[in-house]
Amino acid sequence: MAAPPGEDDGDESPPVEPSHPLKIFDAARKQDRFLYACAPMVRYSKLAFRQTVHQYGVDLCWTPMILAKEFNRSEFARDSDLTISTRGVQPPTVLQFGANKPLELARASALAAPFVGGVDLNCGCPQSWACAETLGAALMNRRELVRDMVVETRARLRDDGWAVGREADADSPRGRSVSVKIRVHDDLRRTMDFLDTVIGHPQNRLVDWVTIHPRTRSTPSTTPIRTEALDILTAKYAGTLPILLSGDVFDLSALPFKPSSTTTTTPSDLPLATLTIKDDHDHDHDEQPRRQPNGTPAAAPRPSNTNLEGFMSARGLLANPALFAGHPTCPWEAVETFMSNVARCPLPFKLVVHHVSEMCGPGFAAAADRNPLLGRRDRARLSGLADMCELIDYLDEKLEERTGRKGGLRRDL
Repeated sequence: MAAPPGEDDGDESPPVEPSHPLKIFDAARKQDRFLYACAPMVRYSKLAFRQTVHQYGVDLCWTPMILAKEFNRSEFARDSDLTISTRGVQPPTVLQFGANKPLELARASALAAPFVGGVDLNCGCPQSWACAETLGAALMNRRELVRDMVVETRARLRDDGWAVGREADADSPRGRSVSVKIRVHDDLRRTMDFLDTVIGHPQNRLVDWVTIHPRTRSTPSTTPIRTEALDILTAKYAGTLPILLSGDVFDLSALPFKPSSTTTTTPSDLPLATLTIKDDHDHDHDEQPRRQPNGTPAAAPRPSNTNLEGFMSARGLLANPALFAGHPTCPWEAVETFMSNVARCPLPFKLVVHHVSEMCGPGFAAAADRNPLLGRRDRARLSGLADMCELIDYLDEKLEERTGRKGGLRRDL
């Protein structure tokens, strides 16, 4: 939980007070716009990147998943895993924990509470090492354990003086949230059992919101998300708590969901076969931007005619941090913004190179919009650079070639 080098040198001011995430949800709802979130990405959701995407329209930033057990036991782990800004705007941050014991999650959440707006339990990571440790997606088969973890965490935060009364405490400076991020089961009835258990009574729910990634534990990321599963789950639970969609959020003109109809079909009305997911590549999935008959992009839907509160992106933001600001591909200015943030909040050099390579690539925009900042050969040269000075000089060289502007990065940094 260290501030970046240089961030607070000689500065006695306290850290910026975190914003309660539900207050941010409410602000977006009043504007009838979707809330935009940066997903928890291992290695990549570090402070400099969170600051960058926040400057381009992201409302809520998740940290990478942090192991609660290590966070509790090691000051080094706390300082290296959770870096915060003590000057200027602290991106509204939710810390995601990997945990499988109520006491571990509760203790770790208590340690993190002064520095973040909320804590989130990872019930979606499909990696084999995590599932072998009963972490991530393995918890989708342990609904009572997940319930016990969120109950004990909320109780511990309350005992420590934090306000965890959901919407009632959204305006409190000590208000904190507790949420979960999930995947789905092949049989959606099991997902509903999970959510019923973890949410608890609708009038006194145990979690503040849920993020749904509509893939199963075994579904590869190359397979489109299951929009039919999302439709069923949001129809059932959207009236109880806010729901974010995670997965396949690459293009604001082709968001992977359907507007809600005026006559909602409830899960009990559906045949059993509809509640069973089979991973295949033949189901209906619109991978191109939705278009009107004249070929122009369709108007973006609003939360008021959907069952979703917002969208969470991972790979889309990694390639284009300005995604939620409406840029179809990453602009040079976003690269410059990121490098400026890295100068104040350092990252390992290889990680910086990876970020820059992703931003300068073709990304996920429609083919007609793709115009990468660097060609394949130029991106390949990035891996041969030795240090930050060489990287800055190289980017300045390429910037001058494309725009005629000289020495932009080195001058600004």
